[in-house]
Amino acid sequence: MEEYSFGEVLQTLRKNKKFTIREISEGICTDNEYSLFEREKKYPTLDQLYLIAEKLGNNLADIMKMITKSNDNYVKLIIDLINKYKREREYEKVFQITQKEKNSHIFSSNKLKQFLLWNEGICYYYLHDEPEKAVETLYEAIDLTNPQRKSLNESEIEILTSIAMIIYETKDYRKAISTFIIALRDLESLPTLLEPKVKLRILFGLSQALTDNEQYEESLNYSLRGINLCIEEELLYLFAEFHYQSGENYLKLGERDKGKTYVEESIHLCYLTKQTKMGQIIEKELEKMLANC
Repeated sequence: MEEYSFGEVLQTLRKNKKFTIREISEGICTDNEYSLFEREKKYPTLDQLYLIAEKLGNNLADIMKMITKSNDNYVKLIIDLINKYKREREYEKVFQITQKEKNSHIFSSNKLKQFLLWNEGICYYYLHDEPEKAVETLYEAIDLTNPQRKSLNESEIEILTSIAMIIYETKDYRKAISTFIIALRDLESLPTLLEPKVKLRILFGLSQALTDNEQYEESLNYSLRGINLCIEEELLYLFAEFHYQSGENYLKLGERDKGKTYVEESIHLCYLTKQTKMGQIIEKELEKMLANC
């Protein structure tokens, strides 16, 4: 059997239907964007893909069956879609995809099942407001690859970090702190770290939980570590947030000038990175904090 990639299938079906790129893309995306789909420089959203399949006279499942070169294209598409919708907090779409794909043979490996279950668990909290079910589902995801829950790998640590964040948001600060500390301990025992943002998320979550538990000195230790890691890795990710957290801790500890400096730097970073709304919120918070010092 001749093998085809995702882009080749789209192009072949389009040409068989005698559609130009302009005709197939009309009402779905720009001509240039569709051209990128066929060259696999970009992947369509799930909504776009359904519309393309409909215009080609095929359903999505039929199109994916034609892709025999590798399932990697489809898996990458689904993972990219889930991550995109999660960043945009469109949890309804994330949940729909996880439910559609969870019984698919393409996602039959424990690693891919774990990814779907992780995102399903997140949806139980952020979409359905079921923290207990969310945490239970997330632990099930970890158990797929590490039933002993010991010496977690990077992916498992990311899931544990999601658990810690949900626990934190339910205001169980002590439990959140202990969970974040386990995640950080396991992360720092890894020989290499593929994604430094994982560590930044843990440090920030831990710092937040400690501040809310009135452990300001301990929190400051982690927020300053976060700032140093951002500088070391040349990342702006959570850089403004770490400055705000450090400033809040200094203010709570009675160091008004240091606290004000860090919070003002956080505001500056927000405007620099076009996080205008967050910058405005922090400005108001600074006024309140200074009034209470």
